[in-house]
Amino acid sequence: MRILRLLLLLAVLCPAFAKADQKPNFVFFLVDDLGWRDLKCFGSSFYDTPNCDRLAASGMKFTNAYAACPVCSPTRASIMTGRYPTRTGVTDYIGAAAGKAWRRNTRLLPAHYTRHLELKELTIAEVLKGNGYATFFAGKWHLGNEGFWPEDQGFDVNQGGIQRGGPYGGKRYFSPYGNPRLKDGPDGEHLPDRLAKETVKFMESNKDKQFFAYLSFYSVHTPLMAREDLKQKYQARKKERGLEVKWGKEHSRNVRRVQEHAVYGGMVEAMDLAVGKVLDALDRMKLTDNTVVFFMSDNGGVSTSEGSPTSNLP
Repeated sequence: MRILRLLLLLAVLCPAFAKADQKPNFVFFLVDDLGWRDLKCFGSSFYDTPNCDRLAASGMKFTNAYAACPVCSPTRASIMTGRYPTRTGVTDYIGAAAGKAWRRNTRLLPAHYTRHLELKELTIAEVLKGNGYATFFAGKWHLGNEGFWPEDQGFDVNQGGIQRGGPYGGKRYFSPYGNPRLKDGPDGEHLPDRLAKETVKFMESNKDKQFFAYLSFYSVHTPLMAREDLKQKYQARKKERGLEVKWGKEHSRNVRRVQEHAVYGGMVEAMDLAVGKVLDALDRMKLTDNTVVFFMSDNGGVSTSEGSPTSNLP
């Protein structure tokens, strides 16, 4: 993650990104639990991801990279700070049992961990804000309770970033959201689309100055919920191709061997459509050539959970 921080620094300093007197904008997309083969540009033949594909085609693909940790909070803390989980103290997803409360393996108890990103940590947002950038966060935060939310860590605007690891309030992926940092939209509004709209609104309001927009999707984390039209699209594709669930073994656990999950497919495509909405806005505002765009998954797809739609094991 120090590499990511170095890339950001180089992007600010390198004249290839901008005119000598103009710093670049930054847009950072983070997708929750996206498997490395869930994008067409990385080998999926079942899910449609044209916007992520065009981003990959116009930029650089990292094909041999590792997350700081296999779960949410530690990786997100590392992205924010450029420091390993052992340095930040966030070594498990916030909310996980620790010490004697742990019950998965009573022969080995996990160490206690810090349940928030300490305010003393220097974040990307704080560095950029100190250099005159407008800073924006939308979506999943999962780095501590109130007092440790995005607005406390260098972000001017926070749309939806709270302590939860998933959209567990209200109707979850559909409005009303039951999220104290995201106003409810029209009944049935879809969360990925709403987060993209908030991101675009921020960019439009700051198009004449440098900005850092961090769109951290709750997708494709559970609960698995998709728009009905996209769900039906992938159900029809599954039927047309005659796809069936195929299971394999990774150690002692069953994992899926074929991409055929219609609901998950709908979630992936909805995320991709939201990415497209932001990219189109950059084009429309003629900011694309002066904006550095990052796209990544926080920790990859679920590897060995029974019935999970993804697997990222070799």
